[in-house]
Amino acid sequence: MAVNFGSKRIVTGAHYGLRDWLAQRVTALLMAIFTLLIVMRLVFSRGPVGYDTWAGIFSAQWMKTLTFTVILALLYHAWVGMRDIWMDYIKPVGLRLALQVFSIVWLVGCAGWAIQVLWRV
Repeated sequence: MAVNFGSKRIVTGAHYGLRDWLAQRVTALLMAIFTLLIVMRLVFSRGPVGYDTWAGIFSAQWMKTLTFTVILALLYHAWVGMRDIWMDYIKPVGLRLALQVFSIVWLVGCAGWAIQVLWRV
């Protein structure tokens, strides 16, 4: 006869582990490389840095595509972090769900706004 000592363990989100840890590192690396690319472009630009310089950096199609990819990486990076915070520290299920939905709506709205700004350049 097996005897079960202690309380029953409830595992929430255990299947996310390695995949999300790796996603956080990969997206952070992509954002860091992109930031270095932008800083280098600004350092080696001539004259004052104004709207024309920024528009010139983001006017090429390859740069818009790269920036779009980084925006998506930022969105996923922020979502994984916020989801983990809500799952770890917010115990009432209804409040946790509401915060997760709010986070999704906010992040998608921010991404939409960023993409709209990017494609106007």
